[in-house]
Amino acid sequence: MNAKKVTITVYGAEQICASCVGAPGSKDTYEWLQAAIARKYVADPITYEYIDINQPQDVDKHKTFVEQIFSEDLFYPIVFVNDDMVAEGIPRLKTIYQSLDKYGVQLQS
Repeated sequence: MNAKKVTITVYGAEQICASCVGAPGSKDTYEWLQAAIARKYVADPITYEYIDINQPQDVDKHKTFVEQIFSEDLFYPIVFVNDDMVAEGIPRLKTIYQSLDKYGVQLQS
């Protein structure tokens, strides 16, 4: 089975979400996800991007979603697999893994 290209996007900020006290920071979550996914899946079809919600955005889809984060008081970090939001606040690996499976990302041998 050929895996489609998958982009994992993490939206977050240096400051921990006010409602997520005790949770790891967004950047820590971004790095943790990369390590956890690399242990289970073949890395070739996966790319990662981190979007700091407190920085100006050049890409329209990121700009629009960052505005949505603030207008709807969403908890961050927020994790997308391609265009599917799979986590808000503290991400669960099981949900992210299910999404990667849906896209046909190959497991490590």
